[in-house]
Amino acid sequence: MTDVSSAPGLLAGRVALVSGAGPGLGRATALALARHGADIALAARRLENLESVGAEIAALGRRVVWCETDITDAGECERVVARAVDELGRLDIVVNNAHRGGSNHPFVETFGMTAGDDAADAWHEAMDVNLWGSLTMTRSAIEPMREQGGGRVVMIGTMAVRDVRAGQGPYAISKAALIQAARSLAVELGPSGIRVNAVLPGYIRGAAVESWMAAEAERRGVDLSVVEADLASSTALGSIPTEDEVAGTIVWLASDLALPVTGQTIDVNAGQWL
Repeated sequence: MTDVSSAPGLLAGRVALVSGAGPGLGRATALALARHGADIALAARRLENLESVGAEIAALGRRVVWCETDITDAGECERVVARAVDELGRLDIVVNNAHRGGSNHPFVETFGMTAGDDAADAWHEAMDVNLWGSLTMTRSAIEPMREQGGGRVVMIGTMAVRDVRAGQGPYAISKAALIQAARSLAVELGPSGIRVNAVLPGYIRGAAVESWMAAEAERRGVDLSVVEADLASSTALGSIPTEDEVAGTIVWLASDLALPVTGQTIDVNAGQWL
């Protein structure tokens, strides 16, 4: 079997912008794109995350730029796009990974409460970042992509869209809207050669899931290995995908291997939902 993760050159000559490029999937995606030959523009709120991931990309021999970016601010989105184009020469790929959780705020108890209430603000913030922020970043990238004859946009969704649970309304609803936005944009931007898709991860082996498993083990009074085995057994492949494995699907969508693919939502969950 070919190890795609070690096949450089798939994205040679391309420039990719990754938002939410801090620890976790954002970092893994930026590094995966770089390993396959892309130069990288990073957008995130925290300078220390940008500097850390940027150093890792530079160590791979790729060019990298970054900007502290609040994706809900159109001016900041335009700034990081302009820097990518000015310093790296073009912009081919945008991965909208930046997000806010907004979990544990039930609809009935919080929706419609006055601004300034923490729970109500969580609903607005989730929509502002997950939907409008991703659309704002995408809008900033459209013109350079059109001018060069096309591009790729990848929206990052969430398993909360499939695995519906009480209290996760802000996150799940905003991400479901983003997935529908990807379909709509695929139709609108297709004539310009811009492909728009979404990746819908399930549980991802990493700090967040490991923290959840530890808390679940404590709640159930069992060893951590029991919770991990239970979670893995809930998937068809009997495993929990890693950040790098999820990033591999994003690389595929960003490459010419996925030329005829647009408007699609790709579930990446080891077969947890079929």
